[in-house]
Amino acid sequence: MDANQQKFRNPFGMDEACENCPDLCGSREHVVHGYGDVGAEFLVVGTRPTAAAEANGVPFTGADGGEVVQSIFADLGFVRSPSDATEPDVQNVFFTSLTRCRHPDREPNDREVDTCEPFLNAEIRMINPQIIVPVGERPLRELAVEYTTRRPDSFDIEAEHATTIRGRGFELVPMKEPTEMSDDEADAFTTHLRQNVLSRDYRQTKGRQSR
Repeated sequence: MDANQQKFRNPFGMDEACENCPDLCGSREHVVHGYGDVGAEFLVVGTRPTAAAEANGVPFTGADGGEVVQSIFADLGFVRSPSDATEPDVQNVFFTSLTRCRHPDREPNDREVDTCEPFLNAEIRMINPQIIVPVGERPLRELAVEYTTRRPDSFDIEAEHATTIRGRGFELVPMKEPTEMSDDEADAFTTHLRQNVLSRDYRQTKGRQSR
């Protein structure tokens, strides 16, 4: 954790009363911005907050897959709290999503993803991660547009899960939606990161000082 960081929750002070998507404002409980270590080398990006994450105000927490993700990163040494913690104790990882509000009945539409894009772009610029973990098909394709030379429609989360994709300035390590992962697939993701990422010097030459 950065020595100057005061909090994990929304550490960059992004707008928690955002009203840029009128269809979402009436149904949401919280605007859920990123959470974690601002000096992280690992950035985890989902599509939108789950119902549990929205209730907690923290991405990737609670039921509907949050506890699975917390457990995976605890196994890797990045989470130092129980998998059901509502405000996890983390190091070297930052959790966020494409959109910051949740509609109870549908996935975000293209306009809502585009409207939230400045929040995610700002987090990526300020954190400057080495590894980005897109969780699910939508984050994988959205990040592929910006950070790889492959066509977005060439990506398949089933095939790309627990692999490494070279991006521009960092690497992508895709993960299936946690609610759709089998135990074997979760183990495969953990094993891939441990054996093929953490076991080598994954850091890119970007003028970043080692921590």
